[in-house]
Amino acid sequence: MSKKVEIMKVSNRKDREVFLRFPWEIYRDNPNWVPPLLYELRAKLDPRKNPFFEHAEMELFLARKEGRVVGRVASIIDHRHNEYHREKVVFFGLYESLNDLEVAVALLDTVALWGKERGMEILRGPMNLSMNDECAFLLEGFDRPPVVMMPYNPPYYIELMEKAGLTKARDLYAFLMTRDHQTMEKVQAVIQKVRSITSFAMRTVNMKNIYEETRKIACIYNQAWSRNWGFVPWTEKEMDFMARRLKDFADPELVIFALHEGKEVGFAFGLPNYNEIIKNLNGRLLPFGVFQLLFNRKKIKGMRAVVFGVLPRFQHTGLAYLLYDELERRARARGYQWAETSWQLEDNEAINRFTTSIGGRIYKKYRIYEKKPI
Repeated sequence: MSKKVEIMKVSNRKDREVFLRFPWEIYRDNPNWVPPLLYELRAKLDPRKNPFFEHAEMELFLARKEGRVVGRVASIIDHRHNEYHREKVVFFGLYESLNDLEVAVALLDTVALWGKERGMEILRGPMNLSMNDECAFLLEGFDRPPVVMMPYNPPYYIELMEKAGLTKARDLYAFLMTRDHQTMEKVQAVIQKVRSITSFAMRTVNMKNIYEETRKIACIYNQAWSRNWGFVPWTEKEMDFMARRLKDFADPELVIFALHEGKEVGFAFGLPNYNEIIKNLNGRLLPFGVFQLLFNRKKIKGMRAVVFGVLPRFQHTGLAYLLYDELERRARARGYQWAETSWQLEDNEAINRFTTSIGGRIYKKYRIYEKKPI
């Protein structure tokens, strides 16, 4: 006879720490898992620090069997998403569990009921905490660790979701690019042609004025991606929060603005793949992890091209190729040997064709699930 699954709301600091540390139970023998930095995760989940909660609400839950913690989940309602897309969605996020269907069903049902009590009609996820953060379950590509700010999970999560009655909402792609891609000559010919008929200038981010710079990124991003599935506009406070998280990790050479007549009209945003170092910190930055980051950052071999953004009226000018070329040249000069471009929606054909044209190949896939009505 199966044991009853008990779901308990996280209501105190002790339970919250149990919630944060539970993934160590799931991944203890998985060589590809990258433990999250606990100090960063605490800040991310703190409504007093993270401006995401100015337009969202969240509840954390733990699942227990016979007194043992066997799973966790977050229930999230992002009112900004629901207003923008005219939906009534409750998101589940930060999902982790043993390979136990009863546990998965109990956790997902808890989120669905929590959302239904608040008028929601659709269950969707995982979102950690939103589409502007880590999201989706890894579907293909379990043989390599995730890059910075990308998720990782056991393969059995996919089976659990489907057996629990969830279906695919969207797939996301990650593309791998290496130094020896075969399209180099064709890409350079396109770039030279674009240069000959346009007058864009390039500059790197000014780290001394990082908050103003991130607002420029947000302004371009919010216009460039506004028609994408799941898009939610960044607020200025959210960009400031992100800037505080990244200012010590960003490589200024990998954050590039494109200018037209002196005004920023596009950007390319890359990050060194700090997961190559974080993987060995076991979730702790202090007291010695910070020194490992400082001393080893020049040994990082990979980078993540997080996002390109071009204002709509410049999206068919070839500017994306110029931004790509500038980012690649600077990355090569800094010694990076490979890059992941992620994530990209499966049905964003224009962006996927562009990434393939510059030498990218799909090497990982991710899936967002949903259930409707709940």
